[in-house]
Amino acid sequence: MPNPLRNLPAVNAVLDHPDVKSLFGDVSRAQVTGCVRTVLNRLRDQAQKASGDKPANALESAVVQTVQAVHRLKLQRLNGVVNATGIVLHTNLGRAILSDSAIMRLVLATRATNVELDLQSGRRSRRGAHAEELLRELTGASSALIVNNCAAATMLALQGVAVGREVIISRGQLVEIGGGFRLPEVFEAAGVILREVGTANRTRVEDYERAISDNTGAILRVHRSNFRVSGFVAEPTAAELVTLARKHDLPMIDDLGSGCLTSLAPLGLDEPDVAGSLKSKADLVLFSGDKLLGGPQAGILIGQAAWIERLRKHPMARAIRVCKLTLAALEATLEEHLSGDAFETIPVLSMLSMPAEAVRGRCEYVVGALSDLGLDLSVVACESEVGGGSLADQRIASFAVRISGVQPDKFVKSLRTGEVVILGRIEDGAVLLDLRSVRPHDDTILVEEIQRAVREPRRTDE
Repeated sequence: MPNPLRNLPAVNAVLDHPDVKSLFGDVSRAQVTGCVRTVLNRLRDQAQKASGDKPANALESAVVQTVQAVHRLKLQRLNGVVNATGIVLHTNLGRAILSDSAIMRLVLATRATNVELDLQSGRRSRRGAHAEELLRELTGASSALIVNNCAAATMLALQGVAVGREVIISRGQLVEIGGGFRLPEVFEAAGVILREVGTANRTRVEDYERAISDNTGAILRVHRSNFRVSGFVAEPTAAELVTLARKHDLPMIDDLGSGCLTSLAPLGLDEPDVAGSLKSKADLVLFSGDKLLGGPQAGILIGQAAWIERLRKHPMARAIRVCKLTLAALEATLEEHLSGDAFETIPVLSMLSMPAEAVRGRCEYVVGALSDLGLDLSVVACESEVGGGSLADQRIASFAVRISGVQPDKFVKSLRTGEVVILGRIEDGAVLLDLRSVRPHDDTILVEEIQRAVREPRRTDE
């Protein structure tokens, strides 16, 4: 019986093939070698199960499969994505796109930087001091503290303010946040006792007051970031809860979540903002850096200096502090808010405020640029979402490029697995590319990738 393995190529023979050698610049030789070994093991198993010799083209088969395996490996990395889903703050895509100045500042911070050094005095300084000063200037808060996300800010506030004691919260605000984490579990992990009051749809000040006891540590209000309750509903305002907290000498914590620094009412969008919470005199206000603030992932605590300083000295604060890269990007983002140009320079705000007709014009450009591909293209009205746990159920009028006459699942996968990743959505059997969530200077890249997907289709079963 002939040996079915004799035609299998050696590892070095595959590595020396020009198509495989061309991969080394983008992927390490060790990674490519690992892919080659995996492919050859698979071919060896197939050869042993087959009868007769392996076909003479075993080398070419190994090369093709190695190239595919390396491509799959590259897709597992953090890749840049052109987000044409119409969801501006897409959690799976990292939420807010950073502004150009934030990106530049972040790149500078990859070097040695004065993260804990006062350049004026030459002495050690506090990490995040400049960003905290910017937050105080922006919001008027007495003090500020920055941690790695808003869930961490909530955990720190609960543990630092009321560990071992009860924290009162409306039953209708016991939300589940990203990753399946639920607020009752956060309470438990923080070492505080959950004291629910009211019902899912109606909670009154009197419900809170009846629950207050000698073991009460704080009152907490949580914004329902990703859902809304409508109909027969009622709940106290932040100001009413602050008044109650003052009456009983308790701290009131207001977890806003989305970090809206500027009212979005002129855009027809209704979202609680930081200024409103501070105006109510809440002791601590918590919000995210990577949602409507438009910066990097961070959890921000602002409010009364005594409470902030207490949290700053808590051992957990060290465990959840931010790195220099986050601080650099956050500083730049906050400076843009201070400049008054945030709606022009911060991508999430410019996307939300872009007139629908401007989005339509960009869609028409894309359709015109792709007119020679033989695709069934049109510009259609649609609705975009804010996403990222902000402005739940509120939609923004937009326009999208509609691509029909293709197999939508295969087409979107081809765009998703290209050298530049394009993400769209499928509606009514067609592919929609909503340009509200695409930065204008990426329109040309989107055109080029669609051309590639049509002219050089990638096997979607790779």
